Amino acid sequence: MSPFLDLWSWWPQTALVIDRAETADAEDLATIHGGAFHRGWPADDFVAMLGENAVLAHVIRRRAGAPVAGFVLSRLAADEAEILTVAVDARLRGRGLAGRLLAEHVKDLMRAGIRHLFLEVESENAPALKLYARHGFATIGRRKGYYRSASGAADAITMRRELPPL
Repeated sequence: MSPFLDLWSWWPQTALVIDRAETADAEDLATIHGGAFHRGWPADDFVAMLGENAVLAHVIRRRAGAPVAGFVLSRLAADEAEILTVAVDARLRGRGLAGRLLAEHVKDLMRAGIRHLFLEVESENAPALKLYARHGFATIGRRKGYYRSASGAADAITMRRELPPL
């Protein structure tokens, strides 16, 4: 077991820090994304997206200044947003980090005037489907064979959540 995991096993959940992602986080985001998906995005792509006004991204860390443990990134347009990706370091999954991160991200989207939130998730990604259902997302469609993976093709489940006005 790595020393990093040992720290997380005893660290109190309330001490976690959720911040806006910055371009300095791009390498961490690329590493985590590459470990979470068949085709990870390079750091340069994250730098470009984080520089866009229409992108909102958050990271979760053990404490201020610590390495990124997970992140969420959305693109905004008028009163709609699409979550483009959510990822947590593989060594830290199953600890509720994605749920805490998603809850804070949604609050910020609501403050930005977002009322309709969309995402797509691989149909075989049971943990992500559970996460999104717990956070109020409902299935609105399916795209056959949308994702390519090492085992072939998988469907994309399209989901939506309506956000109340603040």
